[in-house]
Amino acid sequence: MESVLGQGYSNLESIVIDGASTDGTREKLEAYRSSLAVLVSEPDHGIYDALNKGIARATGEIVGFLHADDIFASTDVLLRVAEAFADDSVDAVFGDLVYINKSDPDKVIRYWEAGNFDKTKLNRGWMPPHPTFYVRRSVYEKLGGFDTSFHIAADYDCMLRFLTQADFNVRYIPEVLVKMRVGGKSNRSLKNILIKMKEDARALKKNGVGGLWTLVGKNISKLPQFFRRS
Repeated sequence: MESVLGQGYSNLESIVIDGASTDGTREKLEAYRSSLAVLVSEPDHGIYDALNKGIARATGEIVGFLHADDIFASTDVLLRVAEAFADDSVDAVFGDLVYINKSDPDKVIRYWEAGNFDKTKLNRGWMPPHPTFYVRRSVYEKLGGFDTSFHIAADYDCMLRFLTQADFNVRYIPEVLVKMRVGGKSNRSLKNILIKMKEDARALKKNGVGGLWTLVGKNISKLPQFFRRS
């Protein structure tokens, strides 16, 4: 919340979706209520159900997500995103992401440099970091939100659905937009990693992108990220 409130861009609609937590989160959020457009605390059916709830309540033109424990890399991230969307032809914007130590946000564990978008890269397993992926709300209204039959890879499925559309215009911001603490659901355990690979394969098939080698390429492409720190 402090990361959001610290943004230099003011035309912001903050929507918080909490899954009826009982660990004190709701009480902490109440302290920020005056800064929130929407605060929902109720049971949900997982991360993607919660994200869909947020999209459904959004009234702004652009939709992006900042997940629990993630922080913006600087105070002008949303300003940079808004500048990119000043071009009315742009449908989506993304940037780079770093994974950081849970207790030390200055310690980079993994650096995800996304690079420019090219549809041919999708067949090689390329994808943008979802926490940096901002999309016009009209796109969600036209193409739908997250498929909740996926438990871990609905973000990949959603991005493939968008990025494979004809004339879908994407803008890359070549700088780190989000710092993500390690320990997310997709890489929390070997079991989750295997589930994610299976769901990735289903997402590729569902969206008519690549095949087995795409899945292999997607995982191999992550290796260099562990050797770059800045």
